[in-house]
Amino acid sequence: MPLPYVLLSAAVSLDGYLDDTGPDRLLLSGPADFDRVDEVRASVDAILVGAGTLRADNPRLLVNSPERRAARIAAGRPEYPLKVTVSASGELDPRARFWHTGGAKAVYTTDAGAERLRRTGLAPATAPTDQPPPTPPAPTDQPSPTPPTPPAQPGAETRSQAETGPVHIVPLGPELDWHRLLEHLHDVFGVRRLMVEGGGTIHTQLLQRQLADEVQLVLAPLFVGDPAAPRLFGPGPYQRGRLRLVETRAIEDVVLMRYEPTAPGPGGRAVPADRHWLRIACELALLCPPSATAFSVGAVVVAADGTELARGHSREAGDPVAHAEEAALAKIDPADPRLPGATVYSSLEPCARRASRPRPCARLILDAGVRRVVTAWREPDTFVEAADGAGVLADAGAEVVVLPEFEAAAREPNRHLETGRR
Repeated sequence: MPLPYVLLSAAVSLDGYLDDTGPDRLLLSGPADFDRVDEVRASVDAILVGAGTLRADNPRLLVNSPERRAARIAAGRPEYPLKVTVSASGELDPRARFWHTGGAKAVYTTDAGAERLRRTGLAPATAPTDQPPPTPPAPTDQPSPTPPTPPAQPGAETRSQAETGPVHIVPLGPELDWHRLLEHLHDVFGVRRLMVEGGGTIHTQLLQRQLADEVQLVLAPLFVGDPAAPRLFGPGPYQRGRLRLVETRAIEDVVLMRYEPTAPGPGGRAVPADRHWLRIACELALLCPPSATAFSVGAVVVAADGTELARGHSREAGDPVAHAEEAALAKIDPADPRLPGATVYSSLEPCARRASRPRPCARLILDAGVRRVVTAWREPDTFVEAADGAGVLADAGAEVVVLPEFEAAAREPNRHLETGRR
């Protein structure tokens, strides 16, 4: 199921703290960075904070610039992004500014938390309706035109607030489930880009579950030095390798750093890094010399810690029969201990049969010890009928993940094969 693009946003001191222990919020950034944050808020479909941040900071989570709000309206979007909070207990103050400013709000909670919220007056004590969810919007890499106000869902309850927009209470069951929460935001509220502003527990959980697409971290030139103060990230399992630095920018006396995760997902579950690597594979396919008798394919091999081991594309280096996976794997020492935990990303399903070489790509992948493949496009019958490289891989115990949202990109350099054009 598609999920929103999840952007984690935070500012920290040089020693890694989000705040101090004083009665007032520690301002780590200045006016220019606050304006940058406002610009990011205006670009997204929803803004999420945890219950701890609501209690500690009492934020409004608004787009402050009138010009940016006007631009949202002109684009057919609501004036403000959907505001979202998460609370297992449901112990939230109904007087908080979160509820009484901006537009629509959603709180994700447990069944028990929903009961507590009813008693505070944030939700009516009525049974949820049996109306089925609406048809999910078509997947897209762009922000949705508007996160619509959905009809009541099974397990979700709504109270209209004419002055500030409705509040949607969404119980997720006996426990919170981040993957289910993000699916609901995508499918029901139409959220395509989600900005997460904290706190540290929320950021930690999303990173450790490999659900974050990007981290925007601002480093402030000061120290806190109080072990009782809140830190950005807590202990636990993170991706083992290095994240990818995509931007650095000085903003007055602070520095913005943007990072993307790089580690492939576990088993059959796709994570943000999988989409990044598959996008690169599709871009590599554009480098292939065109052919009337073979597909143009790109491939990347990535270790479990997110290290790129090799990449290749069809007919690379002047070899008219070279396949992408074959070209990439040929660049790796067969004894490399990282291969058994690696993932092969291929714009087209690895071939199961070929006439040009003794071993098809599915077999080359298995013989290399790789047991996870992510692809965008199942091989059509253009050259081989009933090709089933995914079946060959799966029968040998490999996981095959297909991300159909990249199929159009994978097919683009092969359009001439579908239309008879060169």
